[in-house]
Amino acid sequence: MNSLPEHKTQYFGLHDLPQEQQDAFAKAKRLERISILVRVFTVPIIFALAGSSQAMKASWIEDSLGFIAPIAFLIAARLVYRQPTPRHPYGYHRAFGVGHLVAAVALLTFGGYLLVDSAMGLLTGEHPPIGMMELFGISFWSGWLMAAASIIVVIPLVILGRMKIKLAPLLHNKMLQADAAMDKADWMTGIATGVGILLVGAGIWWADVAAAIIISFDILRDGFNNLRSSLSDLIDTRITTTDSIEPHELLAEVRERTEALDWVKEAEVRARDQGQVFHTEVFAVPHEGKMPSVKELEDDREYLSDLDWKLHDLVIIPVAELPEEFLPQVKERQKDG
Repeated sequence: MNSLPEHKTQYFGLHDLPQEQQDAFAKAKRLERISILVRVFTVPIIFALAGSSQAMKASWIEDSLGFIAPIAFLIAARLVYRQPTPRHPYGYHRAFGVGHLVAAVALLTFGGYLLVDSAMGLLTGEHPPIGMMELFGISFWSGWLMAAASIIVVIPLVILGRMKIKLAPLLHNKMLQADAAMDKADWMTGIATGVGILLVGAGIWWADVAAAIIISFDILRDGFNNLRSSLSDLIDTRITTTDSIEPHELLAEVRERTEALDWVKEAEVRARDQGQVFHTEVFAVPHEGKMPSVKELEDDREYLSDLDWKLHDLVIIPVAELPEEFLPQVKERQKDG
């Protein structure tokens, strides 16, 4: 009995990522650690200055929530290095998806609480007392310091967000994309908080609560968008680009490359996003009398996998005809054609 040809076993980890992705992954982890360190300093500052300001309270809560995504990312980054086990035959790639889901639920929960709390303050007509303070022997209205601090503390996070959002597509990491978007949106929180406090100083008492409501809606929006994106991947929606908007181009590229094989009459691809890599099934209908051997299938599997590093777990399944009940995109493509 002939033995099967030996082929290398690939695990998703630093050793089998292309060099560009290795560097990007290492940089992403450094940025997440810096994000945590920045918030360690900024969150206490906002908390210390918050007083009874609803907007500052909202800003403090949002900044505190910012710990969740970087911590979840770093935990997931360690888990994905683990090799598959009998209990987890697909590996631990979905750790990023789980972390993404946890961050989304936390945002929705605290965003909802903050919205209700702020709305109650508006309905009860609660006036935030923002008095005078003394610093280095100089007396001034504390609102000036609160407004300045609320804007200044978000500047490092906005910069970090811009750096992360460039790495997310390179790594196809939707959790990093979401974290970057939340960091980048912090400028809106800072400005809304600062403007709300300054308007309170001008006698518009409800501006503070209004700013808090704006921030709570921003948190809820982030939570909803992240929840939709994370659940879509966890329930095996068709793979999409990192921003979860367009179908990923790899589906068409794998199908075209498969149909270019000399033994393939037609083919279709089904893939699911497992975090940063795709579990990919290629259904191929052979030409009559051209059923490939096991060695040919193994060689072709590696040939297709070499198309992109994200095609981590790819299998080729010869079939008599394309199973339309499992591949509804076949009908869709035939209709478009």
